[in-house]
Amino acid sequence: MTGANPDLPLNHTPGHVQHDGHNLTGFIIFLCSESIIFIAFFAGYAVLKITSPEWLPDGVEGLETKMPLINSIILVSSSFVAYFAEVYLHKKNLWGFRAMWLLTMAMGSYFVYGQYVEWSELTFTLSSGVFGGTFYLLTGFHGLHVITGIFLMGLMLFRSFLPDNYAKGDMGVTSVSLFWHFVDVIWIILFLLIYVWQRTT
Repeated sequence: MTGANPDLPLNHTPGHVQHDGHNLTGFIIFLCSESIIFIAFFAGYAVLKITSPEWLPDGVEGLETKMPLINSIILVSSSFVAYFAEVYLHKKNLWGFRAMWLLTMAMGSYFVYGQYVEWSELTFTLSSGVFGGTFYLLTGFHGLHVITGIFLMGLMLFRSFLPDNYAKGDMGVTSVSLFWHFVDVIWIILFLLIYVWQRTT
């Protein structure tokens, strides 16, 4: 396209829209399969908590919620930042997209760091009874998803500097953004299940 700004993504062609739509459907199915895994974990955690006569390990009265709450606010807020990154991309503002996308990555990285700090201060381990095992399994599995999301965002950020500049569509960004929103929703459920429920029972 003569005279087009090489720093701006081009509009989708009908063929690309159709192809991206198929890919996006497949990705949504993938997220549904991931949801089933987490739902199974949630159900298992609830059953074990209800049926275990001694749930918390010896010497542990509960979990500190201040740091996890701060981390939760940061992670959930990052979803809104990722949304604005998509808005900038749709407006063909690559630098706005890069700034918001990088900020989302930074917020996700802070969450991972906060989880590491929390783990390092806990007085129980993976082998500390049923609670210890389920706690580290659920939070660790979710943390792995956060790290995966950050890695995928890094790939999309790198791609924004390539010559094609999303000329073939931005399905990759849309998919990664959906994955990030999914990870955030899962964490909200985890926070309520692990941190809030144990303080109300």
